[in-house]
Amino acid sequence: MVRLVLWDIDHTLISTRGVGRELSAAAFHRTTGLPMREQAKIDGITEPVIFRETARLHGLATDRGDFERFAEALTEEHMTHSAELRERGHALPGAAAALDALASSPGVIQTVVSGNIRRVAEIKLGVFGLDRHITWELGAYGEDADERPELVRQSLTRANCSPDDAVLIGDTPADVEGGVANGVHVIAVATGRSTEDELRAAGADIVLADLRDTAALVRATGVHSQA
Repeated sequence: MVRLVLWDIDHTLISTRGVGRELSAAAFHRTTGLPMREQAKIDGITEPVIFRETARLHGLATDRGDFERFAEALTEEHMTHSAELRERGHALPGAAAALDALASSPGVIQTVVSGNIRRVAEIKLGVFGLDRHITWELGAYGEDADERPELVRQSLTRANCSPDDAVLIGDTPADVEGGVANGVHVIAVATGRSTEDELRAAGADIVLADLRDTAALVRATGVHSQA
C-alpha cells in the first residue's frame, strides 16, 4: 500500500496569482543589481535552473554562491510579503480536503518534492494553512538538485521508501518525468498550464482535471481514507 505521498506545490496545491514572479524579480534585482526584464521557463523547473537561465537571458554567468544569495533574498521577500501572498494568491480548490483525507489514512506520510527552495515552500504552504500534514524533512527541494528525477530519488532515500510504496502528485510533464524516472506511480492534475492530454503523453498513470473530487484522488493514490 502507498505510504509516501510526494506533492508538488505551485499550480498543484496553490496559485500565487503573479506574486511569486514579482518576488522572484525583486530577489533577482537584489542579487544581480539588474531589473528582471524576462524570466526563463518556470513550469516544473527547479529554482537554481530558473535563476541560472534567467541570469543568462540578462547576459550574466552565475555560480552556486550567486544562487545561494538569490535563495536568501527570495526567502526574505516571501517572508516580508507573506500577507500579500495570502491576499492575492489562493489554495486551489480541493487542496486542503485532499491533504486532510490522505492524512486520515493509517501509515500515510505526506511530503513535498518541489523546485522551490525549502524555506519558500514552507512559507507558500504555511500562508494558506496547507502545511499541517507535511513532513518537511523527507521532502526534496530546489537547493537539493537541478533536476526533478534526482529530487524524487532523494526524497525516497530520505523516507527509506521504495518506489512501489510512493505516489507523486503534480501538474507538469516535468513532475511526471520525475516520478516515472524513479518508478513511482504518478497522478497528474491539469490545474496548471499543461493539458490532460499533455500529462498523459508525459507518462502519468492517472490524470485528473483538478483536486475537487477528494474521493477520486484518494482512490487514485491507492490508499484507504478513514475520513
